[in-house]
Amino acid sequence: MNDGVVAKAIAFANADGEFQYNARWWTGSMTVLVDGVGWRMDVSRGKVGAASPAKGDGLSGSGDDFQVSASSETWGHLLAAVPPSGFVDYIAAAAVGGLVLSPAHPDAERHLATRRFCELLRAAVNGTDPAPKPGGYTRPHGTFDKAVGRYVHLNIGGYDNRVYFEEAGQGIGLLCQHTAGADGRQFRHFLEDERITSKYRVIVYDMPFHGKSLPPVEKAWWAERYTLTPENAMALPVQLAQVLGLDRPVFIGSSVGGMLALDLARFHPDEFRAVLALEGGLHADIPEGALEDSQDIDPAKHAATMMMIMSPTAPESSRQETRLHYSQGAPGAFPGDIDYYAVTHDLRGQGHLIDTRKCAVHLLTGEYDFPTIPWTELAGREIPGSTMQIMKGLGHFPMSEDHEGLMKYVLPLLDGIAAK
Repeated sequence: MNDGVVAKAIAFANADGEFQYNARWWTGSMTVLVDGVGWRMDVSRGKVGAASPAKGDGLSGSGDDFQVSASSETWGHLLAAVPPSGFVDYIAAAAVGGLVLSPAHPDAERHLATRRFCELLRAAVNGTDPAPKPGGYTRPHGTFDKAVGRYVHLNIGGYDNRVYFEEAGQGIGLLCQHTAGADGRQFRHFLEDERITSKYRVIVYDMPFHGKSLPPVEKAWWAERYTLTPENAMALPVQLAQVLGLDRPVFIGSSVGGMLALDLARFHPDEFRAVLALEGGLHADIPEGALEDSQDIDPAKHAATMMMIMSPTAPESSRQETRLHYSQGAPGAFPGDIDYYAVTHDLRGQGHLIDTRKCAVHLLTGEYDFPTIPWTELAGREIPGSTMQIMKGLGHFPMSEDHEGLMKYVLPLLDGIAAK
């Protein structure tokens, strides 16, 4: 990185819709340090001024000032044309180590603006076009999707829950569970993919408190903290399968759903023929204190943070759509789901008790989901008869950030299950 690269990134930022939108209320400064020396830029309601020399340790940012400090080696990873896992943005690199942010946990808009500036620096270094790249699967005007949605009432935790689900296809039941704080839209591509729906009755649901599934009306849910328990997490797919008359369906879930997949294989092997655990493990081995920021109830902040574990090679529009899903979650839903994901889901020492002869177990984790990879690899070693793959070019939300990339791994498994 040099003066010319920084000046080019500033010019990009002042013409970039994404940076301008997220920095529109920001007046302060942005400092970028390489081995303690770098550049300071004033920001006035999103407009970035010329850079001036700066020195420091990256720890003095406060208020409306933002600083990022890293070694030249870390910056080399961050600004690579295709950054390696753990270096997609500042937040990821700070989690891996070797980079210091101040403030450590910026608000959602500041986070999105500064991570975009990192992308603009990357474009300036590599001589690439930073313009947004919209696109995706489209259909002619007036076309109806195959998915049909409706509600079913399930008794979960002793309360009536009005649960929304969508379905498409015929054949073996395939229940799809979204990630923490999100909803079933993450699996929308499964519902329209004939390679799946020709063999499977795909059912995508929203957990209570998520998407279109409401909290139970029989309790004052607004007067207490929402928390997802193992019992309630398992009850939903088990009861939904029973009500819909599914004969030992397949279950696929990501993140909190990936953890749930393994609990179902452990405690309900007679009710599922196979589980596909995306981004899952026997337990989330998270250092004490690392989850403090997850207790913030702002969905937009969680959504911005999730960008660090998405693949930089996934379609940009799909990554942004995944963030949109998160940002529209109910305040408090994400922290409550994390109670299960990171604490009460605990199969440590029980991997050998999962009978894959009854319920097959397939573990799939994206290479850019750097925190989860060791947990998945451990589960693969400890669950006899399971399969385990680290998916190249994919992140923590493979079904929504890159459906076609995920299909390279999932379709062979689903075809094999259907053929038995």
